[in-house]
Amino acid sequence: MQFSKMHGLGNDFMVVDAVTQNVFFSPELIRRLADRHLGVGFDQLLVVEPPYDPDLDFHYRIFNADGSEVSQCGNGARCFARFVRLKGLTNKRDIRVSTANGRMVLSVTEDDLVRVNMGGAELRALSGALPRQQSGKDLYYARRRADSIVRRGLDGEPALRHSGR
Repeated sequence: MQFSKMHGLGNDFMVVDAVTQNVFFSPELIRRLADRHLGVGFDQLLVVEPPYDPDLDFHYRIFNADGSEVSQCGNGARCFARFVRLKGLTNKRDIRVSTANGRMVLSVTEDDLVRVNMGGAELRALSGALPRQQSGKDLYYARRRADSIVRRGLDGEPALRHSGR
């Protein structure tokens, strides 16, 4: 099996062309390949498959290191686009793919940067109070002002102040 190892903004991927070679990945095989000491080592496995729809260029499958399949990964999508162009699977600048989550277009700019529209963020409100401590450590948030950053505890009281002056 031929594959490439790619990195995108802190994530690393094993990328496999399943268009020109026959491959099958069981969850057990994915876990073995993901092992950083005995395998290839990666955060996610990206599989390039032929499209299931004639209006698309590829099907994009994503597996976590534990063998579970997930529906999307933005950093992986960027590597996917770079991979299919480097391997000569396409020369298109707008690459139409399907995933378990639906369809998306991976756009390669003139300077070979990849732009991916992942759709809108889904924000959900949490119910209940935030814990004051987690694993014995206080939780903090930062508030930026024009001339300083104030680190505050969850009670709102300043915990640490850093001034740029």
